[in-house]
Amino acid sequence: MWLLPIFSPIARAAAHVYYRVRSDGASLPRTGPLLLVANHPNSLMDPTLVAAAANRPVQFLAKAPLFSDAKIGWLIRAAGAIPVYRRADDPALMDRNEDAFRAVFGVLADGAAVGIFPEGISHSEPSLAPLKTGAARIALGAASRLGRSFPIVPVGLSFREKDTFRSDALVVRGAPLSWDDLARRGVEDASAVKDLTSRINDALRAVTINLESWEDRPLVECAVRIWEAERGEPSRQAERVSRLELTTRLLADVRARKDAAGLVLAEEVRRHDGRLRRLRLRPSDLRADVGATRGVRWAARRLHLLLPFGILLATAGAALFWIPYQLTGTIVNRIRLEADVRSTWKLLIGAVLYVAWLVLLVIAAGLVFGGLVALLSAVLVPAVAISGLLVREQWRASWSDARRFFVLRSRGSLIRRLREEQRALATRLDLLL
Repeated sequence: MWLLPIFSPIARAAAHVYYRVRSDGASLPRTGPLLLVANHPNSLMDPTLVAAAANRPVQFLAKAPLFSDAKIGWLIRAAGAIPVYRRADDPALMDRNEDAFRAVFGVLADGAAVGIFPEGISHSEPSLAPLKTGAARIALGAASRLGRSFPIVPVGLSFREKDTFRSDALVVRGAPLSWDDLARRGVEDASAVKDLTSRINDALRAVTINLESWEDRPLVECAVRIWEAERGEPSRQAERVSRLELTTRLLADVRARKDAAGLVLAEEVRRHDGRLRRLRLRPSDLRADVGATRGVRWAARRLHLLLPFGILLATAGAALFWIPYQLTGTIVNRIRLEADVRSTWKLLIGAVLYVAWLVLLVIAAGLVFGGLVALLSAVLVPAVAISGLLVREQWRASWSDARRFFVLRSRGSLIRRLREEQRALATRLDLLL
């Protein structure tokens, strides 16, 4: 368990290097017993993001086979994880779960934080899998020891392209569950276990997006962004997730009732989304200020990106770690991996290759220039690499902004028609709501 005290800051650093992470929602208690329940779309990246969001040590429950895995078992044990024995892994070991549960009860009773993924599996489905009862049993068992309830906090994890380096990841911390009425009923009360599992399911659905199919995601996202753009409702990320989930349920209801008007509206929103995508625009862009004064101000704020120092930093950062970056992609692409574990292996393999490459660079600098330069290299090389990465991302974002600006300025009549169409769609979405 030597890694547990420092796992949260290490996880935060790893998560923010691999993804562009955004966090939103309620603040988590910094002390006292805490049970974090999260969805599980991305293998070992999920506990990394949950630990990063918790900002305190978190002991996770993990399936028993991981502990004996030669490649990652040492990491699971060092992070203080608690083994869970699943029937799918080995039915003969199921009786060991009683010991595992008692261990978790003790950890929570001692005032620590525990993380669990109630779905019981990592997967790439567009919606939550049916929840297991383990989280509810753990909460009720710990409450019996404590003599009271304690915070159970849902954590929703959403990814744009979860196996892609520097793609978007969103972490939403929900409000603690209300379960005081169940806390004293105990783990042997099957009705209490069922009720608490249902409440955990509802809480997780409130901080995640649960689609009928992945093909619905562009439609649902466009509908929400139209509504936000036309109603002037720029939202916090947690609010947007809530709106996306509401819109998903609304779409399912329209389909279930075969609501003709709703189905026509959905198809028109889909076509509007297609038109915007061909222009590489977003619903909010149709209402953007594209006056000359705004353009000059925008360009002035980004002028530093074209200065020699910015160009040098971006180029040096890309060159320094080009070899381990390419090697990581090559190795991962040669391994047959499911979508929900690719990012985990990219991170683990990349970490080894990047550290090894940094060590080689430092040794080379020491042999050529001496110990002081080697020491400086150990600090400056990672700093230059990260800074260069951020500059290159700003270049890409600025180019996209500039392109949208000129499209909006040059296609006036088309943009006006799209604005009118979007305004009408927003009105009909309001009626449907």
